[in-house]
Amino acid sequence: MSFHKKLATALEQALEQAQQKGLIVTANLPEITIERPAKPENGDYASSLPLKLARVIGMRPMEIADAILKNLPSIENIEKIDVAPPGFINFTISRKWLCGQVDIACKTGESYGDTDLDHKSVQIEFVSVNPTGPLHVGHGRGAVLGSTLANVLRSAGYRVSTEYYINDAGSQLDAFYRSLFARYRQCLGEEAELPENGYHGNYMIDFARQIVEVHKDKYLKMPPDEAVQEIGGIGIQMVMQKLKEDLEKLGVKFDVWFSELSLFQNGQFDKTMTMLREGSFVTERENAVWFASSTLGDDRDNVLIRTDGTPTYFASDIAYHYNKFVERKFDTVIDIWGADHQGHVSRMKAVMNAMEINPDRLTIIITQLVTLRRGQEIVRVSKRSGDLITLREVMDEVGADACRFVFLSRSADSQMDFDLELAIKQSADNPVYYVQYAHARICSILKNALEKGIDFSKGDTSLLKLEPELTLIRNMVKISEVIETVATGLEPHHLPFYAQELATVFHSFYKQCRVISDDDALTRSRLKLVKAAQIVLAKTLHLMGMTAPESM
Repeated sequence: MSFHKKLATALEQALEQAQQKGLIVTANLPEITIERPAKPENGDYASSLPLKLARVIGMRPMEIADAILKNLPSIENIEKIDVAPPGFINFTISRKWLCGQVDIACKTGESYGDTDLDHKSVQIEFVSVNPTGPLHVGHGRGAVLGSTLANVLRSAGYRVSTEYYINDAGSQLDAFYRSLFARYRQCLGEEAELPENGYHGNYMIDFARQIVEVHKDKYLKMPPDEAVQEIGGIGIQMVMQKLKEDLEKLGVKFDVWFSELSLFQNGQFDKTMTMLREGSFVTERENAVWFASSTLGDDRDNVLIRTDGTPTYFASDIAYHYNKFVERKFDTVIDIWGADHQGHVSRMKAVMNAMEINPDRLTIIITQLVTLRRGQEIVRVSKRSGDLITLREVMDEVGADACRFVFLSRSADSQMDFDLELAIKQSADNPVYYVQYAHARICSILKNALEKGIDFSKGDTSLLKLEPELTLIRNMVKISEVIETVATGLEPHHLPFYAQELATVFHSFYKQCRVISDDDALTRSRLKLVKAAQIVLAKTLHLMGMTAPESM
């Protein structure tokens, strides 16, 4: 159990005891939160419970704090508890426990900090862009968010499955097929117009040229409709191959690649439509089939089957989520969508009610837009192709690690500026470089110790007494709290902030405490501390899907 939970439980028990003794007026308990004090001298943890309770019962906060303090049970590994105006209860961790964490980190390795919040099955579906073109930076943001959440939730005990939903059915694919066939004909010297709703990017010309290189004029010799389908199928394979290569370069892997087309082939679509009709959630008007989502709290009804008989993406999504919850029985599903899907959230929640599934089991995270910059200049167009800049181009310029760190550095609901110049700058101004350099510096220290033949495996961590040493340990042990915070709030932006904080504290420790000195015992204890810091910093980088370089 984390200190947060231990302290919250102890405060709740103390408050109940104080109420039973008549020291505090009985009232509904406010939420008990545990925080990190802004000033280190105020301890490691603090609670403002007395201040919250004072508003409810009319007692002075300091009187409430004193009453709680008198009834607090013994809390393991807490050596000091005090009250500070205007009504905070502060807790200080024992030095013995802190020093012991260095030994535990060195012994357990990168499993250090893992928690056991839950064992529920969680499916995270992300990216899922139509296979009609290359990934752009917005897709990259969702990819990094999803893969990082998967890493953290696994560290928190959840059973996680990651999934890419391939939109290989629908009207946009037909437009892609016909656009590619037109480019193919143009590459062979024929006149051909692109469809009005087609895909005009230069990447379509590249695909067409590759098809010509392999198949020559084969598709000019067959009926046009048949040629469109065959070329379209080749094009989809080419796009998917590029997507997988880009995602792999970004450090993103999926457990499942799920085909939208399979929903129609395997009967899930028909099954869900029948279920909605039987539940009286389907109406027919204006020659279309509608989902009566307005009866379930949405602001309007939504089309399921268009007037031409083709299903909407919304209809496919219903079948897809039926498959997730009912057939594959995931306890929780997390969908990560782009900003253009904001309006889709309420109707999906309405669908959950229609399927008699608790809507709280579905979490939809909307990622906001990314603006690329070079310093003060906004970058809109690719120098290479004249089109919008692709994710691959950004990775080629700044590297996958920088992409991941920057994408994670803001909460998903915040718009983001991505400074390409800063991302490759080798200075403390660049947080990516700053954090990875801290890890490389640690590795250099440990390598130096190895070359000197220093065995620190039995270093006595009780010798760690100076404030820079203890401050470093205090920051190291936060890793479990960070994992819990990210896992419960689904907010991975806490990771890069923690990584920067840990790097800063390590750099400060390194400046103030000579690691390898004439004092052999202290050298071994500090080297053990350095090793523990390396383990925690590497774990943090790996949770973010980044590399932990040994040299820079």
